[in-house]
Amino acid sequence: MTHPADNPFVRGYDRLRIRRMLQITYEDDCPPCYRPLHPTQADLPDTELACFPCVFNDDFVLISERQVIADKLDDQCPHRGIVRQVLYTLTGEENGQPVFVGDVYSAEQARTVVQRLTFETGHYSRCWEISTGHLPATALQRLRVLSGADESVPQTGALVEFFCLDAGEGLGCKLLLTPWADQNLTALRQEQLDKGLPAELVDILHLAAQADVRFLVFDPHACVLAGLQVFPG
Repeated sequence: MTHPADNPFVRGYDRLRIRRMLQITYEDDCPPCYRPLHPTQADLPDTELACFPCVFNDDFVLISERQVIADKLDDQCPHRGIVRQVLYTLTGEENGQPVFVGDVYSAEQARTVVQRLTFETGHYSRCWEISTGHLPATALQRLRVLSGADESVPQTGALVEFFCLDAGEGLGCKLLLTPWADQNLTALRQEQLDKGLPAELVDILHLAAQADVRFLVFDPHACVLAGLQVFPG
């Protein structure tokens, strides 16, 4: 199985997440720290957080003014401070690794940023065009047959359909039910090989499907995808 970091089809951020964080100041010689609000106070609006005194530990913070805190929770919070600012922290994953994206100052701003990033790098960017040089001649010829560029043949099934573009120059693959689940990849790969798909094509289809690509077009005029094997023409 290919690690996400080795998949050239992976782009942008995945699993974007918004988390409300509170900036806290405490002792004079200590820099501010950042903690999430405890779930028991998750319903408090931002206006009842900033500039209010609090108690906190390494894991969470609780507003102490005008709030009832259970003795058990209060005992877990040895530090006292003041909430100075409410932040909405954006995190995600890139090539399978956690990344910090940024901080904004309202839930609305955070949702807007996530929407824009998802539009640019998420499920809307699911169509790729890559060079036919990524397939050897025998695999490319088989793809032409499957796509109907040379003759009409039944579709193979196995979560992929083929089609032809541009008078036979563009050879397309429609990947179904992406992303393909890791636990099923071995059986699916064997099913595709049994149906006559070339191994080199199957390798590329699996990389694309794991990156949630829906349409993949091979074209002789398209660019080479960095990180993907190129075969001599």
